[in-house]
Amino acid sequence: MGLTQGQRVKLAEDIGLADAVAGGSGAVVGFLSLAAGTEGTVERVDGRLPESHGVGEYQRLTSLLEAFGHTMPEASRTRLEEEIGALEPEWKAFRARGARVTARVRFDNGFVLDGAHEDVLVPL
Repeated sequence: MGLTQGQRVKLAEDIGLADAVAGGSGAVVGFLSLAAGTEGTVERVDGRLPESHGVGEYQRLTSLLEAFGHTMPEASRTRLEEEIGALEPEWKAFRARGARVTARVRFDNGFVLDGAHEDVLVPL
């Protein structure tokens, strides 16, 4: 889904916010969550979510193999290809998922959720 500023959305699932809420004395007084179906307006759409370490490592290793694989000793090249093969499922999942973004949403109840992943927001 492509989120846009000003778009009306609702939560697709319950969201627990941060850690337990502590009172002035430091004692835990409760836990805050927003219920699925809570509606609001997208205030800002941020950039792509950062990629995982495995995705970055896959890109780095494949670049290394493409650039220097032909000059590597056979054993080193084989080990590098095995490492790339182990990271390939994570890379494929990342590519299939596509670019995901985060957004700042102001809900009708007054709460603001910043850094919300687009996959928990449904357009109205």
